[in-house]
Formats: sequence, structure tokens, C-alpha cells
Amino acid sequence: MSVAWLEQVRWSEAGLVPVIAQDAHSGRVLMLAWMNREALLETARSGQAVYWSRSRGRLWRKGESSGHRQQVVDIRLDCDGDAILLQVEQRGGIACHTGRESCFYRGLRDEAWQTLDAVIKSPDEIYSS
Repeated sequence: MSVAWLEQVRWSEAGLVPVIAQDAHSGRVLMLAWMNREALLETARSGQAVYWSRSRGRLWRKGESSGHRQQVVDIRLDCDGDAILLQVEQRGGIACHTGRESCFYRGLRDEAWQTLDAVIKSPDEIYSS
């Protein structure tokens, strides 16, 4: 597999690019994460979403501890080359570590962030092993 396409990505000074994960069927935005070259290459090769965890300082294979993997349907680069869109099939219907479908579960209502989406599965149950 040629990797010349990686050179068309405009990486940040830290060598990262923001990535939006979107449900391929519903269109709902599930999460925002980051990738470095290795993560994007492994994602393209394996068909499973792999991100760069800034807090852990290492590759993060989505679902490695929760089982909620993301099967990649399509990978797109935006017009400026500085953002990636992954269209995914979210295993288990849960993308957020809080046990919700999406990480974007809070909405601004009456000048306060309010929780709009219910927990599908308790994080204690997800991460008990």
C-alpha cells in the first residue's frame, strides 16, 4: 500500500490531525479525537478506528477496553487537508466512555449545559474487566 496520500494531510506542529467519527447510517457525530500518521495508516490498513490518545501518549485502538470498536466505512479529508471524517459502524451503539451513543450528549439550554442523552450502559459495567 502506497502511503503518498499521507503527505496530503496537513498535520499540526505536534504531528496530529483532528478526526470526527460519524455514524455511517444515522449521520450522528459520535466523537472528536486525534490521529498521528501511524494511527491514520493503521486505521486505513485495518478498517478499525485507531486514534492517538493525547492523555496516554500512545495509540488508542477504539474499543480496546470497552469492546465498542468502530468499523470504518469511509475515510474523508476536508478541503483544507487539516481534518479527517471517519464514517463508522459503531459496535454496541456506544461511542462515549460515559456509556452514551455520542460524546456530544450535552446541549446549551438556558445558559447551562444540560444532559440530553441517556446512558445506554453504565461505565462501571463497560470497564469492569
